[in-house]
Amino acid sequence: MEVIVLGSGTSQGVPMIGCSCPVCTSADPRNKRTRASIHVVMDGLHVQVDAAPEFRLQCLNEGVDRLDLFILTHGHADHVAGMDDLRRFCDLRGGQALTIYSTDEGMARVLAIYPYAIMERPIVRGYPAFQLAEMPEALELPQGTIRSTLLPHGGTQTLGLVFAERSSGSRFTYYTDCKRLPGEAVELARGSGAAILDGLRPQPHPSHMSIDEAVEAGKAIGAKGIWLTHLTHLTEHAELEATLPEPFRLAYDGLRIRL
Repeated sequence: MEVIVLGSGTSQGVPMIGCSCPVCTSADPRNKRTRASIHVVMDGLHVQVDAAPEFRLQCLNEGVDRLDLFILTHGHADHVAGMDDLRRFCDLRGGQALTIYSTDEGMARVLAIYPYAIMERPIVRGYPAFQLAEMPEALELPQGTIRSTLLPHGGTQTLGLVFAERSSGSRFTYYTDCKRLPGEAVELARGSGAAILDGLRPQPHPSHMSIDEAVEAGKAIGAKGIWLTHLTHLTEHAELEATLPEPFRLAYDGLRIRL
């Protein structure tokens, strides 16, 4: 299994518009953060999780040229705004619609923003076509299983995902945009070789885990490697990562995790 971090930033991205702080002006490429999303390759199956506003550029930067299914964790703009660019993947699939798995809230948001794309095939070549489907607790596929659990995120809930590759038995957890990890989510993630968790900033936030909260939550999971994502300009990569206990690290755009 391979996990590609396409984006590791918050809803405003880093650098932020009109900000000249040390992180926004940093020369360290790990401090240049597009909005959070990942691409998972599981026994040859290509799964995209969320589509940031920079989705097209992220795919070009990381060489993502195939997509078999799409999972939307929730309907906030920084996760859904790039979905129109999925049109190219529909085209590469011979005009076959992409299945979009999400929650009821996520599906309603896609329907509201992209009503022209909800169909079995594109209207014309080059247009997007989406088939909406509720994400099950366990999505069984020939290449493995993707399990889901609901995570609290302010006034909504997001999908937490655990990927299990059939051939290798490797497991990967992706829990972004959440305030805490319920007991069911912790149990589901146990035994993962790697995990990526929401860790917005050092200070507390009402709907995201802070860095300290993410570290405490990650300790309960016990993964061999844990990366924090959805980072703001309040986090300087090298300085903060140096203070984290093992096995915690900070995610960055272009990070590749192989299990």
